[in-house]
Amino acid sequence: MDRNDSLFDTARSVIPGGVNSPVRAYGSVGGTPRFLASATGARVTDAAGHEYLDLVASWGPALLGHAHPEVVQAVQDAATRGLSFGAPTEGEVELAQLIADRVRHGDVRPVERVRLVSTGTEATMTAIRLARGATGRDLLVKFAGHYHGHSDGLLAAAGSGVATLALPGSAGVPAPIAAQTLVIDYNDPDALAAVFAEHGERIAAVIVEAASANMGVVAPLPGFNKLIADTAHAHGALMILDEVLTGFRVHPAGFWGLQQQAGEQYVPDIITFGKVIGGGMPLAALGGSAAVMEMLAPVGPVYQAGTLSGNPLSVAAGIATLRLATPEVYARIDASAERLSVALDAALTDAGVVHSVPRAGNLFGVAFLPEAPQDYATAQTQESFRYAPFFHSMREHGVALPPSVFEAWFLTAAHGEDELAAIEAALPAAAAAAASA
Repeated sequence: MDRNDSLFDTARSVIPGGVNSPVRAYGSVGGTPRFLASATGARVTDAAGHEYLDLVASWGPALLGHAHPEVVQAVQDAATRGLSFGAPTEGEVELAQLIADRVRHGDVRPVERVRLVSTGTEATMTAIRLARGATGRDLLVKFAGHYHGHSDGLLAAAGSGVATLALPGSAGVPAPIAAQTLVIDYNDPDALAAVFAEHGERIAAVIVEAASANMGVVAPLPGFNKLIADTAHAHGALMILDEVLTGFRVHPAGFWGLQQQAGEQYVPDIITFGKVIGGGMPLAALGGSAAVMEMLAPVGPVYQAGTLSGNPLSVAAGIATLRLATPEVYARIDASAERLSVALDAALTDAGVVHSVPRAGNLFGVAFLPEAPQDYATAQTQESFRYAPFFHSMREHGVALPPSVFEAWFLTAAHGEDELAAIEAALPAAAAAAASA
């Protein structure tokens, strides 16, 4: 046993499952989770002193690399002025302006007002309440395989048909709450049309990940996000674009900006943000038009509050991160993602493993299917048993991957030539391990 094993034993005696977020328990890959002690740049070090090249990046926030000196300094400076005030601060205003200013394409600016909160779950939960308050309707449409946090109405499992009200997807979720969510197949225009034909006058909003990254990386088909916006608006409903993961990760204006740049033009009513906007600190946000956002208290009837909303340390980290997230940073990460995607594909091909390497901007991963899946049902059919040996081989060669095949891989601006070459060198052995599973 090393320090990780003993820590996990102790953790399980005081923390449910030994972890504070389920995927960290290594349930789908087996073995002992690595308890991280420190991180810098592209590398993390566990409690036993083992160092790894990191492709988790705190599940996205470490866009610049871990512990970027200027971000750390901003947090330290903020801490000297106080840890929490429960009152407005100048930093909140600056960060809100930064978010609103970045989410634009030409004259199109879908974010006119921003509300800061503490977690992605809180952002999506608030967005849904806001959509219901703005429309006076109750029903929500979501897509199978999309994750929007763990609030009750979003932990809904698909029913037996397109227009069937959902059932609870977790113990502790009352059936009447789950029944307010309609779950349909992703990337399926017919399913979208059918659910609005059946329930259109009662639907408050459609919520969708800008690009899915919680059933593996599954990008929207060309035109699908625009179709969601057009369909929702034609029926008096809103579109909630969940960019908690993709926001400012794949483009200076998020995945929405990437799509605008590619010519797919649509305007969501509410966008949720998280991860990158906190620079590694707990912070999230929702933004949208002034007309919709000013339905929130204290100017409107939709209530939302939080003692730690806009925490000054988190805000300082977010401001520093966004100011440092230049076009050059995105270009570097894009190039690194392209390079590693090609190397991953080549290694698995050489090992004779049936696979695809799905991409959405600079997010990528592996699917053990001959073609990249387009929906959750297809993603579930892959030979996921091949991922555990692949994962452990990479770790043995000093590379830390997400501990689930259904997660995206994240690069940072700190992954340079040496780091990329070392990851490439680890891939053939991992591919061979996957082939022998």
